[in-house]
Amino acid sequence: MDYKNIQELIKTVSDSQLTSFEIETEGIKIKMEKKEQQVVVERMPVYTASVESVTREASTRENTATNPGRVQKVESSSDSTVEDIVNVEVAEDLFVVKSPIVGTMYSSSSPEAENFVKVGSQVKKGTTLCILEAMKLMNEIESEVDGEIIEVLVSNEDMVEYGQPLFKIRKK
Repeated sequence: MDYKNIQELIKTVSDSQLTSFEIETEGIKIKMEKKEQQVVVERMPVYTASVESVTREASTRENTATNPGRVQKVESSSDSTVEDIVNVEVAEDLFVVKSPIVGTMYSSSSPEAENFVKVGSQVKKGTTLCILEAMKLMNEIESEVDGEIIEVLVSNEDMVEYGQPLFKIRKK
């Protein structure tokens, strides 16, 4: 087996789906292995309730022509299924409070106490909205704007991810 034959063999194995190849001929043993690329899949939280409410809000707003939201149907070329894609422009007076950490959300200071806020509550900058527990540390999440709570996106004792929306506040 000469150098040119070995090169052709390497190219053939590289272009194929084989991950391992071994040959022994004329007293020469050749073994080739390809390492498969590892694909890292990061789990993203799914907000089904939030997506449904945003879709419903977008449809309602589109019908009343008060907000420039629109729902488009797009056909996927890979498997020819129809997917709904929601394209909603966020109103300028809407502020979304997002979780700064991963943890457990508590809507009150104790199980017997009233919630810090609820839909319709008026808040000022610095008002405590909830508590996030992370590694046994209690972190108060405060409002960054003055306004009215229009939607609470998580329930008491829910696990929340970094960046997950918690509240929607209409700025005043």
